[in-house]
Amino acid sequence: MRIWKKTLMILLDVLLAVYLIFAVTSFNQPDVSAKVCKKVPIDIQDENTNGFLNKEELRHLLEKKKIYPLEKPVCEINPRRVEELLKSSPFVQSAECYLMQNGHVNIEITQRLPIVRIKSEEGDDYYLDDNGGILPHSHYTSDLIVATGHISRAFAASYLPKVATWIMGHELWKDQIVQINVLHDLGIELVPRVGEHVVFLGYLPELRKKERHREQVEKFLAAKLDRLMKFYQYGLSKVGWNKYSYINLEFDNQIICKKNKNI
Repeated sequence: MRIWKKTLMILLDVLLAVYLIFAVTSFNQPDVSAKVCKKVPIDIQDENTNGFLNKEELRHLLEKKKIYPLEKPVCEINPRRVEELLKSSPFVQSAECYLMQNGHVNIEITQRLPIVRIKSEEGDDYYLDDNGGILPHSHYTSDLIVATGHISRAFAASYLPKVATWIMGHELWKDQIVQINVLHDLGIELVPRVGEHVVFLGYLPELRKKERHREQVEKFLAAKLDRLMKFYQYGLSKVGWNKYSYINLEFDNQIICKKNKNI
């Protein structure tokens, strides 16, 4: 009998302790669902690069659909719906929305970054990201290389992001090359910022093995532009930057130059 009473007393003590913990926790953590959202921090990754997103436009997009969380009861906010709407933007790669204990609603955005602008002779005007994905024309302007000429969408997606990415990754050529031009036979020309000449590189490696294609293009560009840099250093620096109107780097063992008739 005493053992039974002792067991009962221990059980009551445990239940009392559990109740006190629950009561204290509930008292110190008020019901979040009763709160109103007072702040919506929006974090855009790579916001200061060549991206096309800004916080005001994202806020306007959410307000237009009447799901911007600010001043709404937390219990009425649907983070997944916010994410789905933001992901519908062609410039958004990923979106996360989540509630904080203090009632704030955080939004984190990863944007698709344009790497080259396409302006083909067929009239296309759009951007490509580094994976070859198409981004629509935007009212924003970015300091990007422009690709012109005979450019199909298939050629653009398969080749030009690799070329533009390599150029943008090298400080010298990033500043010097402003335009890529694709000829009808798919030969590649580069238009520099300094000097009244056009550089003909030749023909990019064909897309046979996709996993190695980027490596082949990078090797091609490194070899061609290394020769061009040496020609700049030991040739044009002596005769003048406007001496030639066309510099042909197609063949490995020679550089063929056409004189500028205006000089």
